[in-house]
Amino acid sequence: MQASDGPTTRRGLLLGAVAALAAGPSRGASDPHAGSPFRSLSDAEWRRRLPQAAYAILRREDTERPGSSPLLNEKRAGTYHCLGCDLPLFRSAWKYESGTGWPSFHTALPGALGLKTDWLIGVPRTEYHCARCLGHHGHRFNDGPRPTGLRYCSNGLALRFRPA
Repeated sequence: MQASDGPTTRRGLLLGAVAALAAGPSRGASDPHAGSPFRSLSDAEWRRRLPQAAYAILRREDTERPGSSPLLNEKRAGTYHCLGCDLPLFRSAWKYESGTGWPSFHTALPGALGLKTDWLIGVPRTEYHCARCLGHHGHRFNDGPRPTGLRYCSNGLALRFRPA
C-alpha cells in the first residue's frame, strides 16, 4: 500500500504546517494595531522622522555596535518605548545585565511585540519588532533569567526611555 500525500501522512502534515506558516497569521487572528497610521508611512517619511542610526535599525534591521547604547547603563525606574511610534515595550524592572553589550529584558509588555524567524546569519533566530509600527528592535533568545528564561536583546538606539 502506498502512502498518500494527504493531510493524514507525516509529509502531508509537514507540508500543511509549512504552508500555514508561510501564509502568516490566520484571518481570524486579531491585530489591535492593524489600522495604525505608522504602518502606512513611506520609507521617505521614516527617514525624515528618525535619526539615521535609528532608521537603519528600525526600518532596515541593522544592529548597533555592542557596548555603544546610551541605555545600556540606564538604572532609573521607568518604561522603554519604541522610538518609531512611542509604544511602551518594556518596564525597567525587567531589564538585566546580560553581559552581551546590548540592553536586555526578560519580559515584554503584553501585545507590544511581534515575532518572526530571521535567517540573516544562516541560522534561525527569533527577531522581534514593535507590534504597532513593525520597527525592528532585536532578537529574543532562550538564555535569559527567571522568571521567563527569555532574553530580549535590544538595540538601544531603537528605544526611548521614559523615567517614572
